[in-house]
Amino acid sequence: MLSPLDLSLVNGPIPIAATVAAAVALTCLAIRKNRTWWTRVLPIVVLTCAVVVTGLTYVVDRVWKPWPEPLPVILTVWAGAALVALALAVARLRAGRWYVRVLGMVLALGVTASAMVATNAHFSQYPTMRAVLDVFSNKQVDLNQAAPPPSSVVEEPAGKKLADVWKKPKDLPDKGTVSETVIPGGFPARPAWIYLPPAYAATPRPKLPVIVLMAGQPGNPRDWFDGGRIHDNLDTFAREHDGLAPIVVAVDQLGTPMANPLCFDSVLGQSESYLARDVPAWIKQRLTVDERREAWTIAGFSQGGTCAIQLAVRAPDVYGNFAAFAPQNEPSLGTRQETVKAAFGGDEAAFVRVNPMDILARQRFPQSAGIIFEGRDDSYRNAVHEVFEACRKAGMDVLWKELPYGHDWKVAREGFSGLVPWFAGRAGLVR
Repeated sequence: MLSPLDLSLVNGPIPIAATVAAAVALTCLAIRKNRTWWTRVLPIVVLTCAVVVTGLTYVVDRVWKPWPEPLPVILTVWAGAALVALALAVARLRAGRWYVRVLGMVLALGVTASAMVATNAHFSQYPTMRAVLDVFSNKQVDLNQAAPPPSSVVEEPAGKKLADVWKKPKDLPDKGTVSETVIPGGFPARPAWIYLPPAYAATPRPKLPVIVLMAGQPGNPRDWFDGGRIHDNLDTFAREHDGLAPIVVAVDQLGTPMANPLCFDSVLGQSESYLARDVPAWIKQRLTVDERREAWTIAGFSQGGTCAIQLAVRAPDVYGNFAAFAPQNEPSLGTRQETVKAAFGGDEAAFVRVNPMDILARQRFPQSAGIIFEGRDDSYRNAVHEVFEACRKAGMDVLWKELPYGHDWKVAREGFSGLVPWFAGRAGLVR
């Protein structure tokens, strides 16, 4: 029987019920047997809230511009609804019996909660209540405990894959471990989140392939464990393959949630060097991994997907594979002019030298492979097609996958479940 904690927060009855409840609550807050209420209070509250939300949206989209694209309309509508509800509840505090005033605040909080549910459904950030509760739980294992130095490693004879020689120990754990640690380097990155599969606990220890993973912007490395639920996916894969699964290192390419250094080395930060040199060097020194480029994948969602393509063409000697979930066609802070000005002081030639689409137009990468995932309803869809065609024409062994979603975490979750077996086949984890 399905636990209530596993009911979907992004599809089905819960988002619908939240929307209906918000409409009923707003109606109850708006209705009152008072002429002044109808002629003065209600119009003033609605108009004021509309002006405030419109003004804030303008500031975010046109002045602050933390993201290259404007705020989704659905978010501004829900923000307005929540603000109206709270304002009406406050307006009701001046009159009526105490329980009526309390009810007004409860209804306003209900609308606010419904707005949060709707926002989550739009981005599919937390698929279930269990995922929400996991944010407040601590299931991490200290990396020194999860990844002590190996006493011996599995040797693979020439011409053999790891899957050909691997034998599952009887005492192998059923699940992998999740750890959080700082990966040092020349970029102020937040701590990385690391998944080690059950096979990592074996003696002798196998040298495992690596997926370096990046979330979108705004975001942070743990988004792949909250919204992406990759530990569930990887544990399932490991159970089906005698404990074998890739090591996943979710890293920070942003520095802060609202920053976007574009994964370049520029005045905005040394993000590219961190991802191309510091992170791989630390992983190879600290973890027991397969160091062949064919056993390394760089992957990401949204801005992280754009970054993955950048690293695939800027560091092909490190990352032999890539996966891009709903990427843009080039790194962007809005327009190309704004991007070049912010990152390269207006030097267009400097941008062209490192822009992946320009690199793909002048170089070939026959030894690289990748998968590009797009959402059927994603506004980036045309850009995703441009990236795929550029990769294909540059000689990459590239696949294109369309999923029936928008620009949200459903694309990343389902796409990742397709990435793992594809990469496992290339890296020798399956026969």
